[in-house]
Amino acid sequence: MTGAERPVFYFDLGSPYAYLAAERIAASVLPVMPVWQPVLLGGIFRSTGGGSWALTDAREDGMAEVERRAGEYGLQPLRWPEPWPGDMLMAMRAAIFAKQAGRAVAFALAAFRQAFAAGRDLGVHDNVLIAAAACELHPRAVLKGVESRAVKDELRHATDEAVARGVIGVPTLAVGDRLLHGDDRLTEAAAAMK
Repeated sequence: MTGAERPVFYFDLGSPYAYLAAERIAASVLPVMPVWQPVLLGGIFRSTGGGSWALTDAREDGMAEVERRAGEYGLQPLRWPEPWPGDMLMAMRAAIFAKQAGRAVAFALAAFRQAFAAGRDLGVHDNVLIAAAACELHPRAVLKGVESRAVKDELRHATDEAVARGVIGVPTLAVGDRLLHGDDRLTEAAAAMK
């Protein structure tokens, strides 16, 4: 596959379902590694009128479902950050900075693990910088990068592009013209890639 044909994995670091999908994608459940594309889930919701189940009466059931799936996938027990959901803006800008530096996958995995394996709030800048350091991004460079116009514009553009493509939430895998929403669609995505 050429770069233009590669599948795209849309994610937000605040999504526990995106965390589940990221761990499985990193474990090579797909025949082709997708492009990892950070997007702001809040921006998608503002554009589409959607909202998070974490802010509804379905919160406890949803959290239990995520924990159940993590166990089924062989992941360590989830530790929920407090607060959750939290403010992901700086973390998502850092994800864009990491992508620009060629470290999208390493940073995303480190940040997801900070949030959902260690239970650390990614709204706290130090927790984001720990994830950045784990993938050899210098903290000062990250702090400067997340304030740059290029990073801010790229995150906004990526989110707008995802909405224009039809993404309504994360995780979403785009395989050609197909959008597969949810961590439980990876088997279907793998079949579509063959």
